[in-house]
Amino acid sequence: MELNDKLQQLRKQKGFTQEELAEKLYVSRTAISKWESGRGYPSIDSLKAISKLFGISIDELLSSEELMSIAETEQNEKTNRMRDLIYGALDCMVAMMFVLPFFGERKTEEEMIRSVSLLELSYLQDYMRITYMATIVCIVLIGILEIASQKIHNRIWEQHRVMISLGFTLFGVALFMASLQPYVGFFLLCILAVKGILAIKQR
Repeated sequence: MELNDKLQQLRKQKGFTQEELAEKLYVSRTAISKWESGRGYPSIDSLKAISKLFGISIDELLSSEELMSIAETEQNEKTNRMRDLIYGALDCMVAMMFVLPFFGERKTEEEMIRSVSLLELSYLQDYMRITYMATIVCIVLIGILEIASQKIHNRIWEQHRVMISLGFTLFGVALFMASLQPYVGFFLLCILAVKGILAIKQR
């Protein structure tokens, strides 16, 4: 008998509804529904709670294949969370461009190029300033979402967050290189390289 059938049988033997079982295990009713329909597995901590609640060993609940699958799923989730934290931290670092002298500027052709922050850029057309700021703000917001998504789960975001993060960083590299801001472009290129290496390693 598979875990989903065993769990459903144990719950009914105790006379619990899915809501009551969810309350006792400190999980959502949706989680119980997924477990009982075979669309998902409990975490190791939830398995321990189930084992304690029903007075049954984890070995009796699971086959060795199911236990391996759960352990592998948990490991993948931990790896993904760590990757998201690194991606988020890297994207949030881009906010430094507002105050650190990453940008090159000169008033006249004869004057030497000086390094300034984005907020100090004065000889720049308005549409370019807005484009620069919008790009940096978007990258930083994605970083905040990557960190916040450790607690908030959204299927669409979880499926596409890596490509969104890589895509915006790649756009930033192309934008700043094309507009002759090599320091900013190189900084973003380094961030993109780290993200790419992490993404490749996790495939």
